[in-house]
Amino acid sequence: MSMATSVRHHSVLPGFRLALGYTLLYLSLIVLIPLSAVFIKSASLNATEFWNIVTAPRVVASYKISFGLSLVAAAINAVFGLMLAWTLVRYRFPGKKLVDALVDLPFALPTAVAGIALTAIYAGNGWVGKYLEALGFKVAYTPKGILVALIFIGLPFVVRTVQPILEELDTELEEAAACLGAHRWQTFRLVILPVLLPALLTGFALAFARAVGEYGSVIFIAGNLPSVSEITPLMIITKLEQYDYAGATAIAAVMLVFSFVMLLVINLLQAWTAKRTGRNR
Repeated sequence: MSMATSVRHHSVLPGFRLALGYTLLYLSLIVLIPLSAVFIKSASLNATEFWNIVTAPRVVASYKISFGLSLVAAAINAVFGLMLAWTLVRYRFPGKKLVDALVDLPFALPTAVAGIALTAIYAGNGWVGKYLEALGFKVAYTPKGILVALIFIGLPFVVRTVQPILEELDTELEEAAACLGAHRWQTFRLVILPVLLPALLTGFALAFARAVGEYGSVIFIAGNLPSVSEITPLMIITKLEQYDYAGATAIAAVMLVFSFVMLLVINLLQAWTAKRTGRNR
């Protein structure tokens, strides 16, 4: 027996086949089977019925609101989440620990509580809303209110994804760029951003995925006006309340496919960026 074949790899985890079997079983029970039930239930509809449900004007309008505002909220969070993570990593200031803890508040706060709090702040008689409405800028019970709620619940995903990468980033790279004559924008664009981009895209994808499925914090501040501020998850709930389970699962299947495709594109872009910048492992 050769030395190469006699070497065994020891691990605290069980063997590969056993570990893979448990992984696939767990994944099937928690993810695959519930998701497949959506398609199985919607399959009870014929093609015409399915198409009529998922392309109804009110439903299409809810797609545009949910996916459009989720993309906008995720993009805003990508910019300001990066700025917040940069501030927490690179600067010292009074109350830094408190700000760092507040970033995680949307994780722990029940979504209904978040919705009620945001509505109380941005309503016409709220702390901020009364001043905004005096300027002709109404937030609560409009798509702007939905955007505010989606930004609120998605911000931690970007901050907590980018923050560890920033902590590992050596400041000597920036100093070297400055010594070579690069100004601040060139240093950020050519030195820092390529390193942060894969993590930033990951945070963007997570914020987008959370926003698409958000329900509790949105319905309180949205106003839920058909074709104006009605999100797709609310359409699904409405179908369920009408005992139209096939219709609800049909809309859910469309959301699932759209979300999967968009997340797949973002992940492929992230992998391409990591490969291009030499940070894939």
